[in-house]
Amino acid sequence: MSPLPQPAAPTLVAVAHGSRDPRALPAVSALLDQVRALRPGLPVRLGHIELNEPLLAGTLDALPDGTDAVLVPLLFGHGFHVKHDLPRAAASAGPRLRVRVAAPLGAHPLLVEALYDRLTEAGWRPCARAGVVLAAAGSRDPGAAAVTRRLAALLSARLDGVPVTAGYASAASPTVPEAVRELTARGRTRVAVASCFTAPGLFATRSAAASPGIAAAPIGPHPALARLVLHRYEQAVARAATPAYASV
Repeated sequence: MSPLPQPAAPTLVAVAHGSRDPRALPAVSALLDQVRALRPGLPVRLGHIELNEPLLAGTLDALPDGTDAVLVPLLFGHGFHVKHDLPRAAASAGPRLRVRVAAPLGAHPLLVEALYDRLTEAGWRPCARAGVVLAAAGSRDPGAAAVTRRLAALLSARLDGVPVTAGYASAASPTVPEAVRELTARGRTRVAVASCFTAPGLFATRSAAASPGIAAAPIGPHPALARLVLHRYEQAVARAATPAYASV
């Protein structure tokens, strides 16, 4: 008896914020090429919340009827876009599509490795008076700030205890310049800025300009970030496959 055909894997729709910076789209596209290389045959698409084509609504409209899709936010915390925009997009696609939303990237060890590598590439070297500002976009949602602080703590541990302070480009405090001044006031005379952004853009550029020393590049197409995108996708697929009565 022939085995039953396996159902097609859900389409991974990576959701980027979007930016007017011309470097942003190539960086995100290169990241998704790495995702495809890790999972050959997996359908991978891109949609933007704003500012860049393809917009998320257009990406979902282009999927065939009956497609099962997972929206994977290329965002770090549970801010407004993750809590409101993405669920709204998923709901608007139904019943033509089956769409679920994966967790944001979050404070994950894979993300820490990517941040560490970008700092090292920028010239980071440990010293007694070193300090790091973890620059993030910022959000009025307290949960998003908690993720950034957790990520700063994990990065500090990866840097063997070097102080890492969160700084924000908008909507939250301290700002990146304020975080730099805070570390300097604590005697940290060699302060670097780590860039917690998936691609170049206005916030990443402003944050880098606030650094009195080295400034790491945005994470972009880093292998660890590609693995984290797949991890969030696989988590969402596994949740959908878990019966409601199962113990999780």
